[in-house]
Formats: sequence, C-alpha cells, structure tokens
Amino acid sequence: MKALLLYNNKAGKGRIARHVSRITEIFRERDIDIRPKAINFDENPFEGDEDTELAVVCGGDGTINFVVNKMYDKGLDITLGIIAAGTANDFAGALGVKRGVLRAAKQIASGVERRVDCGRVNGRYFVNVLSFGVLTTTSQQASDKEKHLVGKLAYLRIGTRDLMTMHRIPVSIKSDEEEVQCDAAMVLVFNGRSAGRFKLAPEATVNDGLLDVLILDYDNMAKTCMSMMHYLIDGKDAKVRYIRSNKIELRCDLPEQTDVDGQPGPEFPLSVECLAGHLRIRI
Repeated sequence: MKALLLYNNKAGKGRIARHVSRITEIFRERDIDIRPKAINFDENPFEGDEDTELAVVCGGDGTINFVVNKMYDKGLDITLGIIAAGTANDFAGALGVKRGVLRAAKQIASGVERRVDCGRVNGRYFVNVLSFGVLTTTSQQASDKEKHLVGKLAYLRIGTRDLMTMHRIPVSIKSDEEEVQCDAAMVLVFNGRSAGRFKLAPEATVNDGLLDVLILDYDNMAKTCMSMMHYLIDGKDAKVRYIRSNKIELRCDLPEQTDVDGQPGPEFPLSVECLAGHLRIRI
C-alpha cells in the first residue's frame, strides 16, 4: 500500500515534526509504505502523488478540511487516517480517534476502512461544522502563535471579546421537513457533534446521513448568554432550536462572516448538504 503522511508543521504547538520518524516506523512495521510530506498550504498535497492509497493527516480540523478539499479538487477518492494534532480536534473526537500522536498512528496502522459522512456547502466540503454568528469565527481570529503559546485559552480570550459584539441576525433556514425564519445570535450546521470540544449536537453521528442544525435565538445580550450557558450545562434551552436534515438552505441579508472547520467560509446564500458515506476513513 502506498501511503502519505501529510503533516502540518504548525499543529501540535509546532512539535509534530519530532514525531514524524516514529510515526513512519509504526506504519512500515505494518508493511505500509508511507512517505512523510509537510503540507504547503499554497499547493495541492496530492500533486505528483495521485496514486496514493492512504493519506494520514496529522493536524486539526482546518488541516483535515484542506486535505479533503484538495483531494476532491484532484478527483481522487483516497482513504484517510486522522492523527489529532490541532487545538480542539472535534472531527477526530467524533470518529473516536485515540488521543496521543503515536497511539493514533498505531490505531490507523492496524485499523480497517469505514465510510463516514461529509458536509458540502456551495461546492466546498467540510468535515465537522459550518457556522456563523457569535463565537463562530473564534478559531479564525486566533493566530497560530497564540494557539501554540496558550492553546484553548486563546479561544477564551477572543470568545469573551466576541460576546460584546453579539447582534441580531435575521436568517431563513429551510429543509425538506420545515422552514424557520428567526433572529439568531448563532447558527451551527454539524456533520460532527462538537465545536471547541463542547458537545453541542449530542444526537449527531458521522454516519447517520444527516446534518444537525443548532440555532440560538437572539433576545438580548444578557438573556442570550444565559440561554447559551444553560444549553452548554443542561443540553437544552427554550431559545435553542434543533433541526435534523440531509439538505439545508440558509439565507441572510446581512454580510455575516461564515466559518467552515475553523476557516473562512462562503458568502450567503448557503446551500448545504450531507454526503452520506462520502469519506473513506481508516480507524
């Protein structure tokens, strides 16, 4: 089997490069011919390696998002392995990837292939979550340097600042089952089940063929914050709506910034769908 180890040098607080040799050994002990390749985000990592059978991605959700989109840009359908090395690692958590770089490598090397769902919005793929509204662009705003130095505390600092800019977002959300028009503070469309390791979509799984939409209604800053906290603690709140569907249309007249797996997302309107069993994962 021809394999690539695609690793983000900046992931894992910049320490991933130290593990590359040992990860390579783990796969070769299982007769998997793997070659390490540092990701250059200005290039397609599969350029010249289109015959790869297994791509082991070492990084966070943003890195996985990049690799998946570049793979499909090439028209490839390669089995992926995930080694969690980001700040939150939500998609890896949804898959049941073991924590620890070397433990995850051993899990993949001895694992089997399974099919999992993938999201797509306006032609772009995502693995974990599409979102907009308060707190949803926190990952974009945190610099790599700050993430390396303080990890999740970087998100806490920026998230606290973002709460002060919370505002009403008039949005239309349409699925085959229902249509909702509301003033939202935040909307998340999950393929996975968590964001920032908070399990916000507890009913979601990565192989159910459905997207899980979480809508936090806007009231005023104080009441909306209380609803958010209540949901995080209790898993329910009257101001939080929950929709499950395989296709969602979202419209908003405001120039709201969207986020896809921690990276800048597309502009409205948004056409979102769940591609059931689209991704091949070795675990």
